[in-house]
Amino acid sequence: MPGMPEFIAQIPWLPLVSIGWAIHILLLSIWIVLQKRDPVATLSWILGLALLPVLGFVVFYLIGPQRIRRHRQRRLRSRHAIEKGMPGAHARDHGIARLAQASGSFPPSTCTGVEFLVGGARTFDVLLEAIASAEHHVHLEYYIFEPDGTGTMVRDALIAKARAGVRVRLLLDGMGSAGLGRRFLKPMREAGVQLAWFHSLRHGRIRRRPRINMRTHRKIAVIDGCIGFTGGINICDEGNERRSSAAYHDLHVRLHGEAVRWLQQAFMEDWHYATREALNGKHYWPDLEQGPHHAQILPSGPDAEWEPIHRIQLDAISRAQRRVWLATPYFVPTEAARMALTSAGLRGLDVRVLVPSMSDSRLVTYCARSYYDELLAAGVRIFEYGPRMLHTKALLVDDDIAFVGSANFDARSFRLNFELSVLWCDADIACGLEQVIEKDLDAACELPRQRPRQAFARRLGEACARLLSPLL
Repeated sequence: MPGMPEFIAQIPWLPLVSIGWAIHILLLSIWIVLQKRDPVATLSWILGLALLPVLGFVVFYLIGPQRIRRHRQRRLRSRHAIEKGMPGAHARDHGIARLAQASGSFPPSTCTGVEFLVGGARTFDVLLEAIASAEHHVHLEYYIFEPDGTGTMVRDALIAKARAGVRVRLLLDGMGSAGLGRRFLKPMREAGVQLAWFHSLRHGRIRRRPRINMRTHRKIAVIDGCIGFTGGINICDEGNERRSSAAYHDLHVRLHGEAVRWLQQAFMEDWHYATREALNGKHYWPDLEQGPHHAQILPSGPDAEWEPIHRIQLDAISRAQRRVWLATPYFVPTEAARMALTSAGLRGLDVRVLVPSMSDSRLVTYCARSYYDELLAAGVRIFEYGPRMLHTKALLVDDDIAFVGSANFDARSFRLNFELSVLWCDADIACGLEQVIEKDLDAACELPRQRPRQAFARRLGEACARLLSPLL
């Protein structure tokens, strides 16, 4: 090569680089294999690193599975710190409740009152009313908090309570709420609202160790330790039909009774993890009445070894004797979930899957549709809701098992996000959820048992989108 010293030109660069790269891939492969993850995922990571030398390593560094185990250990320390001061619960045995607790969820509990809140307009009315009634503390944890009309309305309510001497804590996901600027947040800080970020992407942290996965997708509100809210509705105009005619159609729930203490623990565990502040004091743990509705709070995330929400929902589907009704905005089932649904359909059960006719991600929509033919062939009925985006996350099994929460029916919610759902083993609550889902089914369009043959481009698009299902 012109201008290069002769002794350098004679060095066998290509063989040395090849040998070095082979050793690099071998060491990384051993590291990945020793994690004992799903064989397909393991092979995919190894092939990706080998075929995409630079890009593959960058992707592995950003979202690779090794980081999940490391942070799982940190979050477990947070849980143990909170549980030391946690009041005991009245344990009950309601079938899958034992599985739920054994797989990492909280103990069985009860509710004195449960209200299904359909739509953001109703949800924000009730939430703001509860915030206004707070006397000691307001705890909120959300994935998305936008600086729009709805966000400003909630922000101002929090500011008013903080100025009145109420302790207000707001925990937001660093990615989902990244749109909040200093100007929007300044009045809250000045009023005394404590704001914390879950896996913040701010202040240069993304340059040191970015966290693309492991987001808190939970929606939690606890007022004075005795009123709790959870479900699928974020704080934004996109979830409030009073602010936007195209707002998502969603479902939230308000809880009263001793189950709220476990919703409180879920928040306090996340708060401790994000801030290292352990909240103590009897004001956070008021005496709560036992109620007639058997409930269990199910937190789940990459720190939970047994994938509680995933495992418990599939167990419920497998135990079903009469029906399985599922509503989810993002339907990208795992292999086990697909097997459970098709098996229920083949057993002759009333299996219905309610999804949006077009979600806010075209890629996810195409991926979901790639599963339709198999489900329909197994006897599963599929309903597409529109024109508004369906954002409800609920599961109804037989006449006494009901789930509502933040978890979608996909691998990301089951394995990567921090999610929270409520499980009721209660016929009255299941009846209430049945009425909610039934109204949505009436407003949806059922697909024919045999879908019309799709154009080649559409079939290819669905098949390609399915290849990305582990990342959606």
